[in-house]
Amino acid sequence: MAGPNAEAAPVSVIVIMGVSSSGKTTTATALSERLGWPFRDADSFHPPANVEKMSRGIPLDDGDRAPWLAAIAAWIQERIARGEHGIVTCSALKRAYRDVIMAGKPGARLVHLVGNRALIGERMARRSNHFMPTSLLDSQFATLEPPGSDEDVLSVEVSVSPARVADGIIAELGLVRS
Repeated sequence: MAGPNAEAAPVSVIVIMGVSSSGKTTTATALSERLGWPFRDADSFHPPANVEKMSRGIPLDDGDRAPWLAAIAAWIQERIARGEHGIVTCSALKRAYRDVIMAGKPGARLVHLVGNRALIGERMARRSNHFMPTSLLDSQFATLEPPGSDEDVLSVEVSVSPARVADGIIAELGLVRS
């Protein structure tokens, strides 16, 4: 469902949000392949101290997240300023986080991947070689502030195949390969 500013500017950067294991990386990779847009995973913006903390099963606090969110926001702004496309993942669980990364970026569009706790937990349990342990999933859902009607967001159910999720996003946003 489109938000109030859906027609304000053409989409040049897609921000894929959702809890861990909702399919952010899978969806962003599929979109990158279909659109020919570069993709950057939010995990690559974390300082080493954040990765180490999460690896020990300790949730990040807002102080930990501040430099991470600022780096993501700068990457988005840089893409828009250069007239380039891009796709970035970011859990963006709180409204305040989304405000940091989306404010003042008319070419950025937020896509929220939505799934129930059972589905996401099952996906998380199947993951290997990832720093986010399943013990933190409940904290992810507890922290999630679903986007409000005043946010320019497309919410997409992830119970379908990743290909269908990506194709739905492309169709809904009217995107074309660059």
